[in-house]
Amino acid sequence: MDFLVIDDDKTFRDATCLLIDGAGHYAEAACSGALGLTELEKGKFDSVLLDLNLGPESGLDILGQILKRQPNLPVIIFTAQGSVKNAVEAMRRGAVDFLEKPFNREQFHLVLARVQRFHQLKQNIERLEWEVKDSNAQSPEPLLDSSTPLMKEVMDTLLRAAKSPASILILGESGTGKSVVARAVHQQSHLADRPFITVSCPSLSKELLESELFGHVKGAFTGALRDHWGKVKAAAGGTLFLDEIGALPMEIQPKLLRLLQEREYERVGENVTRQAEVRIIAATSQDVKKRVAEGAFREDLYFRLNVITAEMPPLRQRPGDLIRFAEHYFKHFAALCGRRLGGFSEAALAAIRAYSWPGNLRELRNAIERAVIMAKSDKINLEDLPAELRGQAVSGAKGNGAPLEVGSLVSMEKLEEAHLRKVLERTSNLAEAAEVLGIDQATLYRKRKKIGLE
Repeated sequence: MDFLVIDDDKTFRDATCLLIDGAGHYAEAACSGALGLTELEKGKFDSVLLDLNLGPESGLDILGQILKRQPNLPVIIFTAQGSVKNAVEAMRRGAVDFLEKPFNREQFHLVLARVQRFHQLKQNIERLEWEVKDSNAQSPEPLLDSSTPLMKEVMDTLLRAAKSPASILILGESGTGKSVVARAVHQQSHLADRPFITVSCPSLSKELLESELFGHVKGAFTGALRDHWGKVKAAAGGTLFLDEIGALPMEIQPKLLRLLQEREYERVGENVTRQAEVRIIAATSQDVKKRVAEGAFREDLYFRLNVITAEMPPLRQRPGDLIRFAEHYFKHFAALCGRRLGGFSEAALAAIRAYSWPGNLRELRNAIERAVIMAKSDKINLEDLPAELRGQAVSGAKGNGAPLEVGSLVSMEKLEEAHLRKVLERTSNLAEAAEVLGIDQATLYRKRKKIGLE
C-alpha cells in the first residue's frame, strides 16, 4: 500500500515513514497540509496519515479538503495527548481511525492492520462492481458450455488443476478464449475471493513491462517520480495472468523464472528481496517450443510454466458449437440493441457454417454484432454478414474453374456436394459431420458414397 504522511514535525514524520517502510509499504511525506494536497493531486495513495496540529493550518480543514477530493480515501488522524476530543470530531467528519501521540510500534501496526482490511474490502467491492459492470456490458461467454468432446476434455483438465497451486500454460490461436478460461480457472480455485490481475506481455517496452510486473523505486529510470508497486504485488494471494507469455522479452525471463521457483523478486532499482505468494497462469498463441528452439524463450522457464498445459481448440474444430455460439451472441446483441429479430436465414446459417473463422470466437462475436445492427429485415440475412462471409468459397469449382460460392449459378446438387466435402474435411468423424449437417449418419453415408467419398 502507498501512504502519504502529513506532519509538520520532521522527526515524527520520518519515524512514521520508517515504520511504514519496515512493514513492507511505501510512504511519501509532506510537511504541511498544502504540500500534502499537492502530493495527492500528483499521485495515487491508498491512505493518508494526517496530524491535526499543523501549525498555522487546521488539520480538520485539511481533512475536509482531502475527503472532498477523494471521498473514499481512508484518513488516519495523529493527535497529541489531551486532544482526543478533536480526534473524535475528526472521525465524525470522515476519518477512519486515530493514533494518539506518542505511540509505540505495536499500536501503529494495529491501526495499519485495520487500514489494510479496509483497503482489501475496498478492492473486493471494486472488483465486484467491475464484474457486474462487465457482465452487463458484455455477453457472458458461451465458451465454457461446449458440446465438443475436445473442448470438454480441455475444460476438465483445467478445472481439475484449478484447486492446485500449480502453474498453468494455456495455448491456442488468437480469439479462442484463453483469457476467459484463465478467469474461469481462478474462479473455480481456492483463490476465487482474491485478486485476478492481468499483464499483457506484448503491450509495453521491456523497461516498462519489467516495472509493470515487479514495480520500481523512485529515480530508477527517467519518469520514475515515485515508488511504484507492480502487478506481482497487486496479485498477492491471488492469480497473476500473463497474457501472450511467448512475447516476453528475454531480459525479463530470468526474473519470472525466479518468481516461479523461489517466489522472490525485486523492484526495478531496488536491492530489497521481496516474497510473492501468487499463482501464475500464462497463455500464448505462439509456438513456445519453436521459440525455445530458436533461442527466443528460455527452456527452463518453459518447463516451469508447463506444469499443466491445455490447448484451446480453434472454432473450426468445434462445428458442433458454432451455430449455438452464433445464436447465443445473436440473442445478446438483439436484446442490447432493442431489435426484435427472428434469427438467421438459411443462407446466413450456411455462410456461418462454411466460413473458417480464423479470428475464432472474437471474430464470430464481432460478425454477429455487426449483423444485428445492419439487419434490414426481421431476420439476419446473408447480405447482413461481413463481406468475407458473403464471399466465402464453399469448395468445388464452376465449369470455368472459378471457386464455387454461395449464390453461384449452379445446381443445388453441385452446391450440396461442395458443402458435404467441406464439412467432411473439417470434422473428425461421421457422427460429428452428421450433427453439423442436421441429417442422420445413414443418410450421410449414402450421400458420401454417391459423390465418391467412400
